[in-house]
Amino acid sequence: MNFKILTLLLGLTATSCQQTTHNEREIADLKNQADSIATVSQMVLLQNVATAIQKGGTEYAVDFCHVKAIPITDSLSKEVRMSIQRITDKNRNPKNNLKTKTDRSIFDEFKRKQELSDTLLTQNEQYVYYKRINLAMPTCMKCHGNPTTDIEEKTLQKINTSYPNDKAVGYKLNDLRGLWKIKIDKIN
Repeated sequence: MNFKILTLLLGLTATSCQQTTHNEREIADLKNQADSIATVSQMVLLQNVATAIQKGGTEYAVDFCHVKAIPITDSLSKEVRMSIQRITDKNRNPKNNLKTKTDRSIFDEFKRKQELSDTLLTQNEQYVYYKRINLAMPTCMKCHGNPTTDIEEKTLQKINTSYPNDKAVGYKLNDLRGLWKIKIDKIN
């Protein structure tokens, strides 16, 4: 996996963050840094899923995601020394479920406000950044769309086998699929 883009983005944003009081510029810098990390994380995941689809179709991609999606996100987290997660109210992988009241509240806010693209909160000794994930590509519908019309039978069987409690179907193009959640430790 290539992290050169991610390292470059972190280098650019890290130089612009100064150890000063928490002011508007610092908050803007943190949001930009977290947005860059979310964008690169999305790109890395999509590239890997696209490669899996090319290699063996959507059925193979379901197996790939089942085994590799969380480890890819975990690797990216280690690379940037921040917690990077995907969360949703209709999870496929139970690890991506909304777990806290804050996550649920923020997710509901994103559902209500289509124009809301991201937000940054302060919690304890961390900043927590949330960014919208919409189903933006027709290819996504092959695993997350209507089970009757969008998802091939073999792919649906693989989803049901790998994820017996799957809730991540029934979406339409551009629906809110989830959120990126990035935790950034405060610097004192």
